[in-house]
Amino acid sequence: MIFDDGSLLAATLTAVMVILTISLFCSLIRLIIGPTLPDRVVALDQFATMVVGVIAVYSIASQSPAMLRSAIVLALVSFLGTVAFARYTEKRGTR
Repeated sequence: MIFDDGSLLAATLTAVMVILTISLFCSLIRLIIGPTLPDRVVALDQFATMVVGVIAVYSIASQSPAMLRSAIVLALVSFLGTVAFARYTEKRGTR
């Protein structure tokens, strides 16, 4: 694997990747269980943010800055989706 060079950076990247994976599963559970639509939208936004984090960590580990473009695009699309949902709920009059 990419993280197996024995350095402190490799250990840190491995730990961050494990923490992000656990966070991804937690937000996926909230996305599935979420009792209301706003709960699910927040969970989806959190899920997208965690995926951006995974892409960034992988980009650092593989020393490939080209993948950061994908992370930036995903973050932008996720943000725009959240703003669109906020406008939708504002027009609908629910909280």
